[in-house]
Amino acid sequence: MEWLKTPVKAPNVAAIAAAHLRQSQLTKPPGALGELEAVAIRLAGLQGSEQPAVDKVHISVFAADHGVAEEGVSAFPQAVTVQMVHNFLNGGAAINVLARALGATLEIVDVGVKTPITHPKLISQRSGNGTANSALDAAMTSAQLNLALQAGADAAERAHASNAELFIGGEMGIANTTAATAMYCALLDVAILDATGSGTGLDHAGIEHKVNVIRRILNQHRSHFDEPLEVLRRLGGFEIAALTGAYLRAAQLGLPVLVDGFISTAAALIASKVQPSVADWLFLSHTSAEPGHFFAVAALKQRPLLDLNLRLGEGSGAAVAVPLLRLACALHNQMATFAEAAVAGKL
Repeated sequence: MEWLKTPVKAPNVAAIAAAHLRQSQLTKPPGALGELEAVAIRLAGLQGSEQPAVDKVHISVFAADHGVAEEGVSAFPQAVTVQMVHNFLNGGAAINVLARALGATLEIVDVGVKTPITHPKLISQRSGNGTANSALDAAMTSAQLNLALQAGADAAERAHASNAELFIGGEMGIANTTAATAMYCALLDVAILDATGSGTGLDHAGIEHKVNVIRRILNQHRSHFDEPLEVLRRLGGFEIAALTGAYLRAAQLGLPVLVDGFISTAAALIASKVQPSVADWLFLSHTSAEPGHFFAVAALKQRPLLDLNLRLGEGSGAAVAVPLLRLACALHNQMATFAEAAVAGKL
């Protein structure tokens, strides 16, 4: 796993300066397009081009099961994980619809669904038949963690090899909001009550039970919270580990990442703690409806692009934000300058 230590690429300072200069010359008041200007300038620096683009989008959805599901923390049975994987493979899920609309490449990666699946369209890089129950033991062994991290890194490598201009990671795994919430509490010292939401639709009693399970998880592993990868190993899931590996490797390869919601941001938080410069390569797509997401957004010091009360996962929120990035690039690249349009500039 020596690749984890590979330095993250630095943004291109010259491209950032050129993009800033171009924005100052476009036929609009300075800063009039707000965050759209900042997005275009950031992308220019990450892509090393004065005129950035996100036409080629690669989406990898990682699926795995969680042992903590046996604690009854989800409104849906664990069988839904494998059923949804089949739905992805058959093209019927939200992320399939969005990927088709965007013209994006979509792949499904099994990193540890409890019931193994054989399908010609499925990429199988399994770390096991689901994780262990983190309320009782570490979710995974070190060897399993390394396998899951590598699965994510391999996905980033495939995206880079296909000349993708943007990487999106999605996830599927019943009970993964419990794992992610526990990780937020451990990494950010957030109160359990402040971070815990309804996940897939728990009622008040279900949320109260989930809080108690997360408290047990944290008490079980509290002495290991000073090491991010150990937090991931003990509290996380195979799909969260794969997302972490994907974000780290994408940043090393110089591939911008559009981060999805609650679960994906937990992986982004781990990746940025392993290598802080990873955060330079991350765009947060949307504000999750899960309350704990607020704390991770603050820790990453970013402003999500959208706030639509989304809570689906799968990479869907990130996919919804892609047109916004494309429009930011189009405005930056195609608007006339004051000189080109023969319009008087600011006095």
